[in-house]
Amino acid sequence: MNLNNLKPAEGSIKHSKRIGRGAGSGKGGTSTRGNKGAKARSGYHQKVGFEGGQMPIYRRLPKFGFKNINRVEYVGINIDMLNSLAEAKNITDFNVEVFKQNGLISGKDRIKILGRGELNKTINVTAHAFSATAKQAIEAKGGVATVIE
Repeated sequence: MNLNNLKPAEGSIKHSKRIGRGAGSGKGGTSTRGNKGAKARSGYHQKVGFEGGQMPIYRRLPKFGFKNINRVEYVGINIDMLNSLAEAKNITDFNVEVFKQNGLISGKDRIKILGRGELNKTINVTAHAFSATAKQAIEAKGGVATVIE
């Protein structure tokens, strides 16, 4: 084997189809695009979702649902989470900053205290909303549930 007879392995190189190069190329005339029609023209572009003239799926299926633009989303934090934080880190006053520092909320999340679990300590909680059972549990232990307006 010499440098002058080196060649790539059989089938490793595939030459691209050279179209639009005249009749002698074997692909002349229509340049492999068939006869006439939109697909034979330059600049042809098919609409997204076009299914060959069949009624497209986005028109076959009905619209449904409703998105309320005035909906207020809350991050729910249960009483048992507050209890475990109060015992582990000896926290008695819970507010937005305390929740952020402990990774329970991020950014401008709104907080709703929910009633799952039991309290063992007296705590004061400031949040955007409270469930009835959560407020009752906090106040039963002598704590204060303050709503942020």
